[in-house]
Amino acid sequence: MSGPSLMDSLFQRTLEDLIKGLRQQLIGEQAFISKALEEIRKEIKSTDLSTKSTALLKLCYLSNLHFHDMSFAAFHALEVLSSPRFSHKKIAYHAISLSFHDSTPVLLLITNHLRKDLTSTNEFEVSLSLQCLSRIANVDLARDLTPEVFTLLSSNKLYVRKRAVAVVLRVFEKYPDSVRVCFKRLVENLENYDPQILSAVVGVFSELACKDPRSYLPLAPEFYKILVDSKSNWISIKVLKIFAKLAPLEPRLANRVVEPICDLMRKTGAKSLLFECVRTVVTSFSEYESAVRLAVGKIREFLVDEDPNLKYLGLHALSIVASKHLWVVSENKEVVIKSLSDPDPNIKIESLRLVMAMVSEHNVAEISKVLVNYALKSDPLFCNEILGSILSTCSRNVYEIIVDFDWYVSLLGEMSRIPHCQMGEEIENQLIDIGLRVKDVRLELVRVARDLLIDPALLGNSFLHRVLSAAAWVSGEYVEFSRNPLELMEALLQPRTSLLPPSIMAIYIQSAFKVLVFCLHTCFVRGGSTAGVSASASYESFDDLSVENGAGSTVAHGQTCTSAPITNESIVNLLKLVELALSPLLGSHDVEVQERARNLLGFVDLIKLEALNSSGQEENDSEQKGVEATKIIRLVHDAFSKELGPVSLSAQGKVPVPDGLTLNENLGDLETICSDIELPSSNTFSFGYPSEEKDVSSFSNLQIKEDSGQSNESTSLLAEHRKRHGLYYLPSGKSEVISNDYPPANDPALQGDNNDTASDLVKLTAESLVPKRKPNHSKPRPVVVKLDEADEKPVAVKHPESRDDSLSGAVRDILFGSEDILPTSSRSNLPSSNRKGKEKQHMITQVESKENVVGDGNSSSRRRKDHSHAKERRHRKKNAEERNETDRKEKESSSNHPRRHKSRQRAVEPLKVPPQTSVIPDFLL
Repeated sequence: MSGPSLMDSLFQRTLEDLIKGLRQQLIGEQAFISKALEEIRKEIKSTDLSTKSTALLKLCYLSNLHFHDMSFAAFHALEVLSSPRFSHKKIAYHAISLSFHDSTPVLLLITNHLRKDLTSTNEFEVSLSLQCLSRIANVDLARDLTPEVFTLLSSNKLYVRKRAVAVVLRVFEKYPDSVRVCFKRLVENLENYDPQILSAVVGVFSELACKDPRSYLPLAPEFYKILVDSKSNWISIKVLKIFAKLAPLEPRLANRVVEPICDLMRKTGAKSLLFECVRTVVTSFSEYESAVRLAVGKIREFLVDEDPNLKYLGLHALSIVASKHLWVVSENKEVVIKSLSDPDPNIKIESLRLVMAMVSEHNVAEISKVLVNYALKSDPLFCNEILGSILSTCSRNVYEIIVDFDWYVSLLGEMSRIPHCQMGEEIENQLIDIGLRVKDVRLELVRVARDLLIDPALLGNSFLHRVLSAAAWVSGEYVEFSRNPLELMEALLQPRTSLLPPSIMAIYIQSAFKVLVFCLHTCFVRGGSTAGVSASASYESFDDLSVENGAGSTVAHGQTCTSAPITNESIVNLLKLVELALSPLLGSHDVEVQERARNLLGFVDLIKLEALNSSGQEENDSEQKGVEATKIIRLVHDAFSKELGPVSLSAQGKVPVPDGLTLNENLGDLETICSDIELPSSNTFSFGYPSEEKDVSSFSNLQIKEDSGQSNESTSLLAEHRKRHGLYYLPSGKSEVISNDYPPANDPALQGDNNDTASDLVKLTAESLVPKRKPNHSKPRPVVVKLDEADEKPVAVKHPESRDDSLSGAVRDILFGSEDILPTSSRSNLPSSNRKGKEKQHMITQVESKENVVGDGNSSSRRRKDHSHAKERRHRKKNAEERNETDRKEKESSSNHPRRHKSRQRAVEPLKVPPQTSVIPDFLL
């Protein structure tokens, strides 16, 4: 397609016309922009650079505001960049900064353009090229343009030098070897008196020190001088950030720097500089009590200020210092508690973090209760912040601050009922985790789960579906702790469960299966009758249970507690309820729901045929079928009675790979390998209705006629597996039965006046800061199963060496390997012998590097190289002999002058420092 004609160029719309048209358009914004893009695609192909630059400018506007792709104009931007006019270059550099990235195909074509503009006499063109380089520089551009940047670091034009200093950071990050070229000149700019250049240099070192502060310890004298002499608040803030990183690495440095920082806090009137001084003291100088007290006084000024921004900064500084000086929070607790009701959400969140930092095992119940009351009155966002803070704090380090787990489980149920609660996933995880880890809490856990399940109002809240899922799982897994299993069954099969997602409904059906099996087992097996008996004699309160209950109460997972009798009539009604509730789910579109519903209905039909439909038959036949039904129930009950335990995050990694197993092998030939294996037919098992041809009791008869030897064999295999992999099994001791004498979770004695929650929380936090003995609980803390160190700390992953490591290594090589890089003030205080030793080492390094440059050649060049190597070795040997002779003479002469020997020994001492050790002049330390 040819470019636009001359008339089109004359009547080309400018950027101003495009903006006006976009505001006044009548055809729709997207249609107008599409039409404008079509015009831009035609105009940008013009040979006239003015037309092309105008089209490029309009494209930049649409890309900025409407996020349209402008990669198609990459080459056209380079064409505009070649224009001698500054206005065209400005547009081109702006477009390149917006659209170019590492994968841009024409990125390498810009190298010569940048080199040409970096050496231009027009400082504004140089500035544009530097700004563009700071945005798009990659490894190739940084390597090729390092010499030009190095030259500009000493430019006489301050405007150019300032931008060159700023672009050095990007060049160092992309090409760490450029440090060896530019770092010396960058350090020299620390002695510049121009505030703009000094600000740029200090900003670069501030960013570099954040990545590896130890490499920049030798520059501490220069930073100290800037801190003392600088009149710019911005420069002082950057220097304080640097010292906050350097001070923890060198205690002597902190001892010297802390006093100037305190002077700044006393004299400055700038809030930004004052806050930076406070943050530096509380983070890196917390060992200095006088400095910390001065910083705390300034923090108090921030807290009482009317400006919400300063108040937030005060709370933030208070949270930093609270980790090491808890008395600071005690002195300002009234302000912190009142901030929970502040209209600013950031202030409320920061004060909440401070309150949670003071929680311990002595006050966790009281503080959590007061915070839950705050959550009831708060907006949804802050409400969930409070709930999330309580959950994360209480579950920290496997619930180390929780002593009364009955109370905590009740708290989880109470939090679920808060109207704005959206923490369903975390509550679900903790309910299941506590049930798996803490056996003694399962009775209260089932009670809380029952209260959640029978509340139909919770089914309509989508944020609580995960909580209901955990409640259903707990009710089925630990049903033996339920006082009324029939009530649980009705809750699991209520009609409103159709509001739940299919994944949650599947859990409901499976839990109903477990509860049904438990009820059948209680009625037919424990009662000792096939026709069903009243099991009321075996239901006692949990407090009265003991090991002696043997015959009347069977211990499954630990202890059993029921209270409602299960009779033959209640079983019949229960089976009818299951059929009525699950029959519509046989046509469900979800495979999981349909399969679980069919399994449960098939089991119900099997039990009905064997036991409940025995009327009108002979007595012997009825008894035989009853025995078969009892065996089926016992088999299924035994399958569900195996206790589940927590699994470590690192458990899979501890399983050894069997010999001969290749996990990465292709399984494409699996069909060939398994061709001689006969697969079982699909109709081997059938759970049908009575009208089907096959007998639905075939599976039960097969199980009843099974040889008892197979059971013994499976038992031995299970014992062998437990012996080999005992690490993944929980201890199964059931000899001890501990009475449940926890105080009630909602004890009225613990409930205070809800009308004055702020004053209660102030009192609680004040008491939490006073050391006191651990209270004597009525019951010791339950055993919480901990698997391994994976529960405590995440596994650290070692990453390969990054580019930041290369940059730090290059900086260390320069600062610690050649002291002539340091500024005059730092270099003048180093011992002369140290400098000479460094210079000799540097010269030897240069000689060796020159030797290594020699490449492979013919035999004559190799002979010359060998000759030069031998000559160099002889020269080194001669120098070493001379140094040894000189040292011997000095040692002999020093024997007559002990004081001179001591002073000389001190002068030579720095030579013993390893090359990587930080060297800081003595005048600063």
